[in-house]
Amino acid sequence: MTPRVVLTGFMGSGKSTVGHALAAALDVDYLDTDAEIVRRAGRSIPELFADGEDVFRAAERDTVLDVLTTADGVVALGGGSVTVPAIAAALADHHVVYLEIDAVAGFARVVGSPRPLLSHPDPAARYAELLADRIDTYRAVASHTVDALAPVPDLVAQIITALPEQEKSS
Repeated sequence: MTPRVVLTGFMGSGKSTVGHALAAALDVDYLDTDAEIVRRAGRSIPELFADGEDVFRAAERDTVLDVLTTADGVVALGGGSVTVPAIAAALADHHVVYLEIDAVAGFARVVGSPRPLLSHPDPAARYAELLADRIDTYRAVASHTVDALAPVPDLVAQIITALPEQEKSS
């Protein structure tokens, strides 16, 4: 069993919102790997990050690699998961959709929310820096890229249209 669609993108790109809508349209399950990490660890993401980003990334690696072989339906990855080499390599076997967003629009969506990686004197600059560091990796792992600023129903329709035929039906 493997996911029909794996959504990736930077924080604020709408992976959770699009993921729920896409799963409903396909009549399949939805799984958010950040929520799964929290469930398995019994700790919040900020708590895991408090022990160091490497602690969080190890938990993320283990969870995502498991989910990529056991989950069915739509899976949304955390924004930084593609930075973990083992995860990026494992994505080659999946239909990965990159929800692309620019730094200004993405930051506007997350400003004020607790994001460990944005604990910085200039969170907008940090957001833009992290996005710039990851954008090539997002594009490299993606089977398909969509503009995350499009309305959710349009994104869902675009993603379904781009799916291989065997992934469109239950």
